[in-house]
Amino acid sequence: MLRATAWTAFHSSPVRCSEGETMKRIEKRAYGKINLSLDVVGKREDGYHLVRMVMQTVGISDTLEIVQAQHGEVHLKVLGSDITAGPDNLVCRAAQAMREAFDLRDGFDITLEKHIPAAAGMAGGSADAAAVLTGIRDMYSLWADNTRLREIALPLGADIPYCVEGGTALCEGIGEVLTPLPDWLQCELVVVKPDIDVPTPWVYHEYDAIPAEEIRHPDVDGMVAAIRHRDLQTTAKLCGNVLEQKTGSVYPVIGELEALLKEEGALNAVMTGSGPTVFGIYERQEDAGKAMERLEKAYPGFAKFRTNFVNPKREK
Repeated sequence: MLRATAWTAFHSSPVRCSEGETMKRIEKRAYGKINLSLDVVGKREDGYHLVRMVMQTVGISDTLEIVQAQHGEVHLKVLGSDITAGPDNLVCRAAQAMREAFDLRDGFDITLEKHIPAAAGMAGGSADAAAVLTGIRDMYSLWADNTRLREIALPLGADIPYCVEGGTALCEGIGEVLTPLPDWLQCELVVVKPDIDVPTPWVYHEYDAIPAEEIRHPDVDGMVAAIRHRDLQTTAKLCGNVLEQKTGSVYPVIGELEALLKEEGALNAVMTGSGPTVFGIYERQEDAGKAMERLEKAYPGFAKFRTNFVNPKREK
């Protein structure tokens, strides 16, 4: 069982090289997200789906160390995961994008310690990329606000602009049009990822095959109103994910996990992103604890977290 909590977002310090030169170094936290609500409202001609989502940062995070390097290249080392560390990794692509955008001749040696489950619908890769963008900006004191970083981020991935900002937000367009929402009320969160991977392209392809009259759309506007009124009960009740209609039918373990979480007192339990990760929202710490105990016994091989909602901007 993992207890995920929020802590310092970044720490900067010099590194003394063997030649006596001081190189810049920064540590960053990359926070995962969940979709409190996810709806698909259309599709662009280029194939991207138009969405309306309420996104929420959670206290499950990866750690990145970024060190300035004179070799002029981006090198990545990954700990705690077997994901690729090559140039196609979003971390490397984000660092390269910053080098090009700000004409940086330095390279970077980056160490990524993974805790956010991969292929989980929690934007782990996007969060890591966003941490690199903000980390390099902070390390060099670049004249670039988050709006500029979001412009650099969008070609890399639709979730990265949100991950640059974090917190609670309504996300529209392909995910890049952000409307900040009030900070979340205090509650407990249990997150569990089954030992399966669900490819995002497959999920959207299968969603497109559902007849329009059979699609069950979540009430995104109702949720936004509930959040603005800081109404936890109504917000939880309105949690929904249009993609679960297909993913959940193919992978019944998703529904099984949701049922378990609700049986232990969750106000609601829903799949996040394209899946397969499920989260449950709890008012009482005791109920969240009991849910974790049951999950440990029933699904020992699944990744599990007990955490909360966070706003990274408040963690600096």
